[in-house]
Amino acid sequence: MQQIPGAWQRTARGAGLLAPDGSSVPTIFAEMSALASATGALNLGQGFPDQDGPQEVMDAARRAIAEGVNQYAPGRGYPDLLAAIAEHQQRFYGIALDPAREVLVTVGATEALAATLLALVDSPDDEVVVFEPYYDSYAACVALSGARLVPVPLRWPDFQPDLERLASAVSDRTRVILVNDPHNPTGTVFSREVRDEIVRLAHLHDAVIVTDEVYEHLVFDGPHVPIATLPGAAERTLSISSAGKTFSLTGWKTGWVTGPGELVSAVLAVKQFLTYVGASPFQPAIAVGLRLPDGFFASVASDMAAKAALLGTGLRAAGFDVSTPGGSYFTVVDAAPLGATDADTFCRELPDRAGVVGIPLTAFVSPAHRDRYRTLVRFAACKRVEVLADAAERLATMTRP
Repeated sequence: MQQIPGAWQRTARGAGLLAPDGSSVPTIFAEMSALASATGALNLGQGFPDQDGPQEVMDAARRAIAEGVNQYAPGRGYPDLLAAIAEHQQRFYGIALDPAREVLVTVGATEALAATLLALVDSPDDEVVVFEPYYDSYAACVALSGARLVPVPLRWPDFQPDLERLASAVSDRTRVILVNDPHNPTGTVFSREVRDEIVRLAHLHDAVIVTDEVYEHLVFDGPHVPIATLPGAAERTLSISSAGKTFSLTGWKTGWVTGPGELVSAVLAVKQFLTYVGASPFQPAIAVGLRLPDGFFASVASDMAAKAALLGTGLRAAGFDVSTPGGSYFTVVDAAPLGATDADTFCRELPDRAGVVGIPLTAFVSPAHRDRYRTLVRFAACKRVEVLADAAERLATMTRP
């Protein structure tokens, strides 16, 4: 068997992609979803909806296929989608963009993040500051870029960072401050004080702010406030989002990057050698989605808020301590009141005890900081109401150890 080159192997291990013996490591999402399938448990672990998106958007994709939109798209994306993304940013946030220079279509937000980090990081001395817990691809992408990950812990139960600790984490070595707001996995929405401090520190240390805003239309006490709208932020901020969460079309993998033209072009220079372009027929369909009436976007937030409240009620009735989310798909609980001392073990036992699957929050933290979050569990509310009601009943009657 051919050996993986040593440098890549060390980087992949550091990113959590390889086990010590060189075998691939399945993600916690794959593992827990397989457990749900094997046991028949309700899967509230992985964050994907169990309902399709708007009919008019899916119909637009079918029309595009029938009309021959089946070959490579332009490198930046189809002009109509670029225009629709720019219109969206102006409509909801007052951000004016040149769609030909300041917008780039990507294969979902994850590719946008990977291309952005690879474009902006160019030295092993570079650092990327993230808020911990973090979406698992952050650590992998930072490791693959060769930079150093600098985590800033978020504190139970509101999951806001300590501003002094944030300031101490950002230095002149910081190339990127990576912000996920609304936040996965905690469901928190950062305060204005946190956003202002991020901008201040980015100016002080000449860092670029990269925002992951895929849950932008899932803020429960809205509206969403992009960091790019804050004074002094736009010229050093790349904003990333996608269609998957807003339109419940996660499998379409259509995302975008917006921001200053020179930064977006740097991302394009990398992106073209990753996937080249995304799936063509989805692009005109997402343009249709982004132009849906305001009522659609309001209903997306209100429906998810109602589901989060239903799930939260069931989790409290089951005996968990619950952190009330401000947005996103997710609710985090402390399982310690139910006797849990380790979230990994608790989550692997939960399908048999309650017929429900969750994800240990320790899956989203660096190994050195696992103890801080050792009894916390993430559940996803992006399921049908009847599924959430069933899950609440199962949790309320689960067997105790």
